[in-house]
Amino acid sequence: MKLNCISSLKFGTSGARGLVSDMTDSVCYAFAAAFLQSVTGDAKTVVVGHDLRPSSPRIAGACLAAVVSSGKKIVYTGELPTPAIAYYSKKKHVPAFIVTGSHIPFDRNGIKFYRADGEISKADEQVMLHADVELPETVSLVQLPEINEQAYKVYVERYLGFFGKGALNGMKVGFYEHSSVARYVLRDILEGLGAQVISLGRTEKFVPIDTEAVREEDIIQAREWAEEHAFDAIVSTDGDGDRPLIGDEKGEWLRGDVVGVLCARYLKANVVVTPVSCNTAVELCGEFDRVVRTRIGSPYVIEGMEQSADLGTVVGYEANGGFLLGSDVVRNGKTLDALPTRDAVLPIVALLCMAHEKGCKVSELTEFLPHRYTASDRLQNFETEKSHSIIAALRSSPAEITMLMVPDAGSHVTIDNTDGLRVTFTSGDIVHLRPSGNAPELRCYTESNTPERAQKLCKECLERISYQ
Repeated sequence: MKLNCISSLKFGTSGARGLVSDMTDSVCYAFAAAFLQSVTGDAKTVVVGHDLRPSSPRIAGACLAAVVSSGKKIVYTGELPTPAIAYYSKKKHVPAFIVTGSHIPFDRNGIKFYRADGEISKADEQVMLHADVELPETVSLVQLPEINEQAYKVYVERYLGFFGKGALNGMKVGFYEHSSVARYVLRDILEGLGAQVISLGRTEKFVPIDTEAVREEDIIQAREWAEEHAFDAIVSTDGDGDRPLIGDEKGEWLRGDVVGVLCARYLKANVVVTPVSCNTAVELCGEFDRVVRTRIGSPYVIEGMEQSADLGTVVGYEANGGFLLGSDVVRNGKTLDALPTRDAVLPIVALLCMAHEKGCKVSELTEFLPHRYTASDRLQNFETEKSHSIIAALRSSPAEITMLMVPDAGSHVTIDNTDGLRVTFTSGDIVHLRPSGNAPELRCYTESNTPERAQKLCKECLERISYQ
């Protein structure tokens, strides 16, 4: 039976995701079986890990049942960030899958798949969806094996070896741990680099931290923590540790696309690949030889990096702050291996090291950037079909674009249909609407010359749409 006939799960911008209630043992087995028979080739070993969601161990057990049936060996990493598992998979040149829903609510989950050379492509997804899989009458969950500690150790050494064990000496860093699976390994890395790390907000209840739409309570809490503890910075990640949250000494969270520019500059990148939704400061700052714009989603960023591989040091980032390293970086005789998948640790460490080396505050790192500010938010539980219908109506009516998106920004100058609908107005304001690829949500990205204006554009555009 073909996979796309078995399940309602869909591939989004990063892996297959859906409601936990829809991720039955049979469905998870089928996805793993399709991956093993269609993408992994003759690989004899598969790396498997997961995040801290309550549903993840059960889903992992169902996927492992497919691995056992295939006759392949299992390397089980346990609870570990997605980029750590992906890095180990790449180092060992074996495929991997990771059970995680990243930042989406805990009643949902997902599975990310990696070939031996990195993330699966959109073409791989289609091959999997059309694969004929044979399901057992009953899927017997596999008991999770003993944890192989090597993936953890290799990931920690990646950063300690490149940046140096005293790179953050004297820095005091608050770590908002919540339910992130990175809460163990990130602490070891930061402390190994010399930072004093203070744990904040740890909970055993899953918290869906979305680094593109930070919750109001997390904005307020970070400011209170900063005032109470006098940190040099506050850091955090999303649920599976591939998207960073970086706050300055005042507890102000930096936007992910600003973090991306700063990290790219620190690594002396020649080429930056980033989705169309990200801040135009990356072009306006004049720091890079080439900027490539793509659709939203790591597969598209990876494709753009691959096409630029012969142009020097190539990096990528997304609006959520997840940073992708497309080529090796060599500095002071030390090499930071390429890791072409979203990673939260690299931008966190890079920005802290940048501030430490410059002897400046984290808030001062952005002083060289032009004054362009972004904001983003989303309408949750908003039917995907309705999102597409609204965007189609706007495309067919220029007058509606102005009235619904930004009534006071003048006429539109350019319309970009790369991914959703992104409109630039005569005022310089930008508004971008796009249905989420992972959940029934309509996302709005805005950009303007002040942070207040960007926030206002986003809030009021979504309010108008919600009344439709």
